Amino acid sequence: MRTDGRKPNQLRDVEIKAEVNHYAEGSVKISFGKTVVLCTASVEERIPKWLQGTKQGWVTAEYGMLPRSTHNRINRDKASNSGRTQEISRLIGRSLRACIDLSALGERQIYVDCDVLQADGGTRTAAITGGFVALALACKFLQDQKVISSWPIKNYISAISVGLQNDQALLDLNYDEDSNIGTDMNFVMDDSKRFIEIQGTAEKDPFSKDHLNQLIEFAEIGCKQLIDEQAKILGSFFSPKG
Repeated sequence: MRTDGRKPNQLRDVEIKAEVNHYAEGSVKISFGKTVVLCTASVEERIPKWLQGTKQGWVTAEYGMLPRSTHNRINRDKASNSGRTQEISRLIGRSLRACIDLSALGERQIYVDCDVLQADGGTRTAAITGGFVALALACKFLQDQKVISSWPIKNYISAISVGLQNDQALLDLNYDEDSNIGTDMNFVMDDSKRFIEIQGTAEKDPFSKDHLNQLIEFAEIGCKQLIDEQAKILGSFFSPKG
């Protein structure tokens, strides 16, 4: 029995609410159960110096946790400079760039900020899933304003955590599960069931190929359901392939 009563292959309750920030070109608040992340996408009419003159845009991301997003208060400055924060920021940026034709943006940058309001496991996967929706909304804004002429997003992407506990695969780990899990993995996938990034390690005992296949199967289930949730917001102008 899971700590919150879910079935092994069951997501937590997922909610994605769009246009939660008046100023950002794209914004959502996404909830995976008790985990809540605010994602904003900001368009900047400039690009990194190393891209200037290439007629290509850029997408980057920044991740952070608010001081009381966790059980105990964390220091704001320490959180923003931690190795974990930088690693997750880079993961989000890599994942989002995998779904977009950067040349279609022109020489402009979209900055996706993912701020964790409340953490109960799966903050990086919620940030990627919500960050994609914010990015797509920002691209729709640019297209509506006739700033870009062609739709730049190639695929939906979403991300989910899975774990292995006592030979049983579990989908979408909450904090209690994640902190005691035997094997922990994060999957980023697109709407064609292709892998963008896989992060995983055996915290205790090694896992077999059969276990890995079971974790992949659960990740596919979770990512497909998350893409269905994303499509409730984006489907009127951009439909998933799967």
